[in-house]
Amino acid sequence: MFRHTPLRYGVLVLLAGAALIQAFTADYFGLEILTEILILAVLVLALDMVAGFGAMVSLCHGALMGVGAYGYALLSTKAGLAPPVALAGAVAITGAASWVIGAICARSHGIYFIMATLAFGQMAYSWVFESPVFGGDDGIGGIERLDLGALGIDLNDSRSFALFCLAVLAAVYGAAVLILRSGLGRSLCGVMHNEQRMRALGLTVWRVKADVFGLSGTIAGLAGALAAQHTLYISPGLLGWTVSGEALVVVILGGLGTLVGPLIGAAAFVMLKHEVGALTSYWHLVVGIILIAVVMSRANGIFGWIESRWGARIERRSAVVAHKDTQEVTGDA
Repeated sequence: MFRHTPLRYGVLVLLAGAALIQAFTADYFGLEILTEILILAVLVLALDMVAGFGAMVSLCHGALMGVGAYGYALLSTKAGLAPPVALAGAVAITGAASWVIGAICARSHGIYFIMATLAFGQMAYSWVFESPVFGGDDGIGGIERLDLGALGIDLNDSRSFALFCLAVLAAVYGAAVLILRSGLGRSLCGVMHNEQRMRALGLTVWRVKADVFGLSGTIAGLAGALAAQHTLYISPGLLGWTVSGEALVVVILGGLGTLVGPLIGAAAFVMLKHEVGALTSYWHLVVGIILIAVVMSRANGIFGWIESRWGARIERRSAVVAHKDTQEVTGDA
């Protein structure tokens, strides 16, 4: 079951503080990078829920993000629905689609689960790419952002939109924690550690997997709707398997099964992409080398390495204190 520690709380405070400072001090380009990080963080939180706590490594979360983006775009531009209604509809559609995918793939494991989700993602990509309803290769433009004018908030302003995405990310993180701490989340962790035992106890394993996958897909759909509002344009590339692959890289880079780690991974990945990308077009090579180093170090990503170092330091301090107490007792005797 997911638990917070003082270190995790501290890292969350530092990340939130850094995001707020960036939101209030950065220029337009800095705000765009911050928004990109926040939207990616929403997606990788969704992926970490199923991959880190349910051993369901998905390669269709990029496609689910694309479903949310296209759902919002179509409902708001083609169907003429108000942006809030379009957002709710897009998230609901993505959640329903992801539950079906989770139910179908629930009985597969390991590489078979990965390939099944990849197949679903590629089918969605092909359908969107070839269908004129979705604009084909040209994509869809003219997307509008939510209207929060009644609250005195103009989301067409880059700073306001970045802060809105930060608020959404905070809400999503809280929701993910509540889900993982609930009976459903504890059941998922039990299934990950010993599926046969949980089935013998009478648990409907496929339903647990499908429910969590559906909730995870709902969050991915929300990330897609935010991405559509961010760029005001979407194309089939958003559903490509590379988007899912990059999300998985971010989760592993930050720390699988920690929730906090993927947030660090999202920030590191986007910063590397822009900073190294400004120097060379082979920035993927640099990210790959870093990922290999992280995996070879046997640490659970960047945050896993931090946690292990922090734990070792606490153990050394405890050992020193225990040794001093022993010496004092021996001296008194």
